[in-house]
Amino acid sequence: MFENINIHSSIAVYVQIENTVAFAVASGRLKAGDQLPSVREASEKLGINPNTVAKSYRDLEVMGIVYTRRGMGVYINRGVEAKCKEESRQRIVGRLHEVVSEAKAAGMTAQEIKAICTASCATDATPYGETPDALLAMSKAKK
Repeated sequence: MFENINIHSSIAVYVQIENTVAFAVASGRLKAGDQLPSVREASEKLGINPNTVAKSYRDLEVMGIVYTRRGMGVYINRGVEAKCKEESRQRIVGRLHEVVSEAKAAGMTAQEIKAICTASCATDATPYGETPDALLAMSKAKK
């Protein structure tokens, strides 16, 4: 489930875990009642401290996305799909707006920004992964 987590990303690992769960619920890959991997299982798979996974699960519980059954595991709550979808979209739109504003402030044209967005959409990249070389090549300044 957490195969897209990148411990080298600038995004904190616990945030990546929280986002991965929220995105999976928003997209329908996780449904109400589905069980998340145990803290131990996830931490071993990712090679991270179990406290990091536990923090993510606690945060998700505070957000109302999951619930814990003591001794049984962590499960997706009922009725959180719309909440996850709306909050994910709001966060993504906000981040896209920031990035586009930064690009414009750095002198990039709308055409350049659109070309990068189109190329990015055409990749099979996953969240938190390395930027594909083809996209990095587009970062070269035009002379």
